[in-house]
Amino acid sequence: MTAGSRGDVAPYAGLGAGLVRAGHEVTLAAHAVFEPLAAGSGVRFHPLPVDPRAELHSRRGRRLHDARTGAGKLVRLVSMAREAADALTEALVEASGTADVLLVGGALGPLGHAIAERRSLPAVGLPLQPLHPTGEFVAPVLGTRSWGTVGNRLSGRAVTASMQLVFARSVRSLRRHGLAAPDPSRPPRVRTVLHGYSELVVPRPRDWPPGLEVAGYWWPPDTGRLPAELEEFLAAGDPPVFVGLGSATVPDPGRVSREIVTALRTAGVRGVVQRGWAGLSAGSDDILTVGEVPHSLLFPRMAAVVHHAGAGTTGAVLRAGVPTVPVPVQFDAAFWASRLTALGTAPGVLPLRRLTSDALAAAVRRATADDSHRERARVLAGRLAAEDGVAPVLAALDRLAR
Repeated sequence: MTAGSRGDVAPYAGLGAGLVRAGHEVTLAAHAVFEPLAAGSGVRFHPLPVDPRAELHSRRGRRLHDARTGAGKLVRLVSMAREAADALTEALVEASGTADVLLVGGALGPLGHAIAERRSLPAVGLPLQPLHPTGEFVAPVLGTRSWGTVGNRLSGRAVTASMQLVFARSVRSLRRHGLAAPDPSRPPRVRTVLHGYSELVVPRPRDWPPGLEVAGYWWPPDTGRLPAELEEFLAAGDPPVFVGLGSATVPDPGRVSREIVTALRTAGVRGVVQRGWAGLSAGSDDILTVGEVPHSLLFPRMAAVVHHAGAGTTGAVLRAGVPTVPVPVQFDAAFWASRLTALGTAPGVLPLRRLTSDALAAAVRRATADDSHRERARVLAGRLAAEDGVAPVLAALDRLAR
C-alpha cells in the first residue's frame, strides 16, 4: 500500500512484479490514476481515492510554494495530508482484508502498520527515503544542512511525530471500520523495514538499530515503448537534454517553460521537455514536448537529464548512467540532489527558485562538457545493475512464513 505521486508508486509496481515472478500473489493498493503502472505485470490493483495531482493543483497544494523552508513546507503538508488520509482509510482497510502480509510504503507508514496490528498481520515497512532518525544527517524533508549529531536526530524525530499526527485521526477511526484496538497484553511484532534505494547512494547510517536495512532499488516494470514522434526526434540529431519536473508543480509554468527553452538554445543542445504535473511546454525544431514516457527507455539516450530530484526519478537517472542537473522543488528533493552532487554525477544543484535561463544553460554546459560526470554516472550505473533490491524483500517474506 502506498500513496503520493507517481514516484511514490512506480517502484512498488516494480517490486510487486518481482514478487509475482517469485511465485507470490501481489496486490498494489494505490491511487486509481496509477493503475496503468501495474498493467501487464501480473500485479493486481486495488484503487484508492484521492487524485494527488488535483491535490497539488488545489489552493492548498499551491500554498506549499509559499513556504521558504523545509519546516514550513512540512507544516503545510501535514495539514493537507490529514484530509487525504481520512479519505484513504476505508479503501486501505478494504484492500487489506484478504492479505497475508502488508507491505507498507513509507508515505502510509503509521496507518499501514496500525491496520496490520489490528488485523494481526505481519507487516514490512518499505520506505523510499531514510526516514528513521539518525545523527548522520538531517531529516531529508527538512533540507541538507547538518544540525549536528543531536540536532539531526531530533529533526528525524520531529518528522516522525509529524507523520504520526497526519494519521492520528485515521488510526482512531479504524474501530468504526471494524478493526478493534490490539490486545495490550499481546507482545508487539518485531518490525522489519527495508529501504528502496542503494547503499551506493545513501550508506546505511551506523547508528540505526537492527531491523532497519537498505534493500536496493526497485525498478518500475519495463513496459511500453517510446512514441513514434519521439523516436524520430531522437534519430534526427545528437542526443538531446531531457528536462522534466515529474510530479512537482510550479507557481508559473509559462515562465519556467520560457526559461528552459532559452537555456537549451543558449547551451546549444537539443531538448526533450516533459509536461509533467507542472504543465511545461516547449516546441520547435530543436525541442520536443512529450507526456509520460518510460524513463528506463528514454534516459539512457539523453546527453543529460534535468529533473526535480524526486526519489524515483533520481533512481532512474542513476540507473541510466547519464550526467544530471537536479532542480529540487520541495520535500526530500534537496536531499537527493545533494547526493547526486556528492556522487559526482551532477555538477551542482539548481533549486527551482534560482532557475533562470542563464543558470540552467551554464549547468547544462557543465553536465555535458565535463566527461568526469558522465564517467562517474556510467560506473555507478554498472554497480547498481549488479544489485537485486527484490531479493531482501523475498528473504523477509520467507522469514515471516516460517
